[in-house]
Amino acid sequence: MTPPAATPAYRRLSVEERRSQLLDSALGLFAHRAPEDVSLDDVAEAAGVSRPLVYRYFPGGKQQLYEAALRSAAEELEQCFDEPRVGPLLPRLARALDRYLAFVDQHDAGFSALLQGGSVVETSRTTAIVDGVRRAAAEHILSHLGVTGPGLRLRMTVRMWITAVEAASLIWLDEDKQPPLDELRDWLVDQFVAVLSVTAARDAQTAELVQKLADDV
Repeated sequence: MTPPAATPAYRRLSVEERRSQLLDSALGLFAHRAPEDVSLDDVAEAAGVSRPLVYRYFPGGKQQLYEAALRSAAEELEQCFDEPRVGPLLPRLARALDRYLAFVDQHDAGFSALLQGGSVVETSRTTAIVDGVRRAAAEHILSHLGVTGPGLRLRMTVRMWITAVEAASLIWLDEDKQPPLDELRDWLVDQFVAVLSVTAARDAQTAELVQKLADDV
């Protein structure tokens, strides 16, 4: 007679492990539903815990949990652009975009609610978190460009391109995730070169940078 399988030993989670578990569960829900459509009961059920336990870790309720989840997602997005500064710039940019677009793909319909605002739970704090992602991305890209003291026109160009990447990501979701991700990535890289070229006609610093990019190819 085959003996019954042993029941796995219960392991009590540490404070940080439990908090991470709750944030992961919340992110999974916010990724596919607008924040206002997610309740603490939903988060508790997804995490396999009680509602009071969620409140123990997030006494501020859903607003506090949403902001914490947003910070977690923001940190992940910021890391997308943290590419080693080795080799030609455009392949580095393509690899960073691969990670960024993979995040968008993973969070699909919830990307707008999670990182682009428009939710009834949006506050000045959540807006600041999202803006921090954009600024961090811009700083990473300017660092990759290797320009000492980037001027106004170059800084504006990089930040405008980041806005275009966000918009393209949202439109891509609306268009049933077409074109394929690799085509979208290459298109966005080409657009980066294009906007730099337009700025180069008015800015000597950017013109020098565009020439360096041409020499890299």
